[in-house]
Amino acid sequence: MKTQKHDTRWLVSVALMAAIVIVLANTPLGMIQLPIIKATTVHIPVIIGAILLGPSAGAILGAVFGICSLISNTMAPTLLSFAFSPFMSTSGIPGALKAIWISVGCRILIGVAAGWLWIALEKLKINQLIALPVVGFAGSMVNTVTVMGSIYFLFAQQYAEAREVAVTAVWGLIMGTVTASGIPEAVAAAILVLALGKVLIQIFRRMGSGTLSTEPAK
Repeated sequence: MKTQKHDTRWLVSVALMAAIVIVLANTPLGMIQLPIIKATTVHIPVIIGAILLGPSAGAILGAVFGICSLISNTMAPTLLSFAFSPFMSTSGIPGALKAIWISVGCRILIGVAAGWLWIALEKLKINQLIALPVVGFAGSMVNTVTVMGSIYFLFAQQYAEAREVAVTAVWGLIMGTVTASGIPEAVAAAILVLALGKVLIQIFRRMGSGTLSTEPAK
């Protein structure tokens, strides 16, 4: 689709999607507390927003998600909150910067990756019934892989101490989390993005918003 400029309607749409992210992030539906880590569904509106409004909107929504995650892990810490909140850092400023990358940077990547993947699939003329769940699954896995991968590469020692295991066992634990939590999250995202995205795309088109493109509407 043709490139279009940001306008008030686009900004309002992003703000509405951001509000949904914030609401989910502050309810049990968005941040599901598990014994070690918080499973999430907040990435779903980030992915849908990236599809409807473009990668730049996806990046903004991902940042909102990340900030909410940072606040949540600061206000209601878990064993791994040191990896998500700079205020819970156990290794000073370097640890704080790493935590900001994991909580915010990795979440920005969700929207960017989902938005550009959707554009690529649209250009390839892939049927929406295939493209939507593919983007949903991939966007969710970007969240899981970048977050858990960053924890492994940046916080392996602290992770091992938190779990009271040897550093050599961290990789297996990380992969266990990806398998047990990440893949089910991705499957759920694929289903929900298909169900919600199909409806919302039609609504946006009827409204003549023109936001289903690389850039938002005029």
